[in-house]
Amino acid sequence: MRKIISLRARIILILSVLVLTVIGCGVVTIWYAEAIESLFTKVVDKDVTAFQVAVKLETALARQKGFTSYYFMDGDPDWLRQLEQNHQIFNKTLREARESVQTEMGRNILDTIESEYTLYNDSRRRVIGFYQSGEKEAGFSLHIEIRRQFMAIYNLCEQYKGIHEKSIVRARNEVLSRTRFNNAMIMVFIQIAGMTGVLLAYILFKQVLEPIRQLTRETLPNEGDRITSSDEVKTLSHQVYGLIKDVDQTQNKLARSQAHLVQSEKLAMVGKLAAGVAHSIRNPLTSVKIRLFSLGRTLSLSAGQKEDLEVISEEIHHIDTILQNFLAFSRPLKPRMEKISPSDVVDLACQLLWHRFESSGVAIELSREKRLPMILADPYQLKEVLINVLVNACEIMTNGGVIRIKEEEGQGDSGREVIIRVMDNGPGIPEDVQDKVFLPFFSTKEEGTGLGLSIALRIVEEHGGRLYLRSQGGDGAHFIITLPCKEKDDGNYPDC
Repeated sequence: MRKIISLRARIILILSVLVLTVIGCGVVTIWYAEAIESLFTKVVDKDVTAFQVAVKLETALARQKGFTSYYFMDGDPDWLRQLEQNHQIFNKTLREARESVQTEMGRNILDTIESEYTLYNDSRRRVIGFYQSGEKEAGFSLHIEIRRQFMAIYNLCEQYKGIHEKSIVRARNEVLSRTRFNNAMIMVFIQIAGMTGVLLAYILFKQVLEPIRQLTRETLPNEGDRITSSDEVKTLSHQVYGLIKDVDQTQNKLARSQAHLVQSEKLAMVGKLAAGVAHSIRNPLTSVKIRLFSLGRTLSLSAGQKEDLEVISEEIHHIDTILQNFLAFSRPLKPRMEKISPSDVVDLACQLLWHRFESSGVAIELSREKRLPMILADPYQLKEVLINVLVNACEIMTNGGVIRIKEEEGQGDSGREVIIRVMDNGPGIPEDVQDKVFLPFFSTKEEGTGLGLSIALRIVEEHGGRLYLRSQGGDGAHFIITLPCKEKDDGNYPDC
């Protein structure tokens, strides 16, 4: 029985061939580039340099021609000085040529040039000696002879230069040969890639796109709807995306409903608990407070007994605070709006907490360019919000610190608004609990109720504003309160 290769295996096989073809083409290209780079480096570093030195050697020899004749004609010693300079240049260039020569033939030619030039230079010195001693005929006769020596040396320089010219030509021919080979290999890879691509396109069209088209046709809402050959994938993708989106929305709604149900159960339980606590404990607690106050004034107590009474009184006050928070959370009062400046509320909150700041070693820095404009708000509830935020900041800085309050005006999504920022330089709030600080009953303090910030958030939201937190570990906490400039009933704005 013939084994049929699966669609997945065929596509992977064809893609593998296509990828290997592209990789092979890239490898050949990289190899060619490196080969050309190596050859070019060789030509530049060796052959071209040697050729340049050969040209320089030939030029240095040619510059020595004629100085002896000039000296014979006018006897000016400056011709001999220039001749000596060019002689030194030739010797220096000859040494450079020996350092750059690469072949044995080149070394032999340089040896011949050096020996012939030595003989030529000795003969030239003899000619100059004849001229200087007045033996012009002997000098002229020898002068004719050394011209043949000069031409022989010049021909050797030409021969040495030709060696490097041939080396450069060979390198050029090698580059052309490698280029033709590289182009042939690339053409082969291109043909393989083209045939592989056509085969892959055929498989994708027949065994992928056609089934998708059929599936899209069957999933259309109406049987009479038609699709074109270019939009079946888009149509199917849109339908699948819509299904996924519906599922996600359903899951989100279900999660929100569950969270809302849990929260509602908590709130209902808190409401019942707060009402029962208020009726069962608060009145007796008030009586206890009054009796303790009376005993403290009428009895002669020792220092230890007075301290005990103070501790009892503080704990009773703590219980009373918890009760008040429960009552405020379970039965919130409706805000009583009036025209106020939030700056007045800030000043009042700071004044009420001044002694607490001083005893805790906390300094207050108020940044205010001008007093905030008048808005419609409940000053007592806003004071409660600020006191909650400031007390939290004060309690988290156990070793003292600075609380900065900054007042601003800004533009929000719904119009103009006032902004109050409360920033401390305490340890900050960890990222893993920042999303929980406004939840009811969540507290990082051992004796906290977890209701202070929840009540503050609700008050701000009832005023149409926002309360949110920005904090990074070690950089302190940054609470931001925004309040809108609401319209009055007559349609006019306050001072905003």
